[in-house]
Amino acid sequence: MFFTDYQNWQPTPLMKASFMLTLAAPLAIAIQPSIWPWALAVVVVDNLVLTFAGLWPRCSWTGSNWTSLPLAAAKRGEIAITIDDGPDPDVTPAVLDLLDRHGGKATFFCIAEKAERYPDLCRDIVKRGHAVENHSMQHKYHLPFLLLAGWFAELNAAQNALTDITGVRPRFFRPPVGLRNPWLDPVLNRLDLQLASWTRRGFDTIEKSPPVVLAKLLDNLTAGDILLLHDGKAARTASGVPVILEVLPPLLDAIAAAKLHTVTLSQSLERCQQ
Repeated sequence: MFFTDYQNWQPTPLMKASFMLTLAAPLAIAIQPSIWPWALAVVVVDNLVLTFAGLWPRCSWTGSNWTSLPLAAAKRGEIAITIDDGPDPDVTPAVLDLLDRHGGKATFFCIAEKAERYPDLCRDIVKRGHAVENHSMQHKYHLPFLLLAGWFAELNAAQNALTDITGVRPRFFRPPVGLRNPWLDPVLNRLDLQLASWTRRGFDTIEKSPPVVLAKLLDNLTAGDILLLHDGKAARTASGVPVILEVLPPLLDAIAAAKLHTVTLSQSLERCQQ
């Protein structure tokens, strides 16, 4: 089953080296039992490296990971705003109105379980020219502990749900909090999904000050950046306003002032493939 379903997957050099070490260690111990402490140490270090790669959201050691838009997109002056953890009926409609008002485009990484509760809201996202992408089925924090079958079940269920709702199959996946493990990459390959993290994030689920969030997002702003905000689980200002609603207008104004323009991740990908 593995070789038929995942035959097109190409592991990274780190993954290839890890596979070889895993196979070679028992053989080396069988040939020379006295080296078992060294062989064990090598295996432990290998696993620590893989664990670190999975816990570092912007790492590409275990597979392709968009931390910024492709070079061709950057040359076109494109920048991407990505919005996670929705849809949220109390926040997302206002986000869409702000984007409309400023002529901005965004990529919404939606939790499929939420999308099933608010399907019209997801359809409205697409109708207004934005993109809905895969942010897992349930947004559970145990995902980094899943094996191959678990990752496939979670992502495939979300793919099917989001496609049924919007009529557009997601092309990107962002794991909850960006955490993953080496078993994710072959599943992404099988489902034709591209992992996407971010260039910069505002930490707007915990930071209640819009100026602080805005400053983080605008720090060294440049073409090709992927920015991360949240409509779901958004922090609130002292007056109870979701932070994203106060950050978006000045953010979009700053992007325009820098002579950049916002695109969805899928738009950027399509233009680079032309």
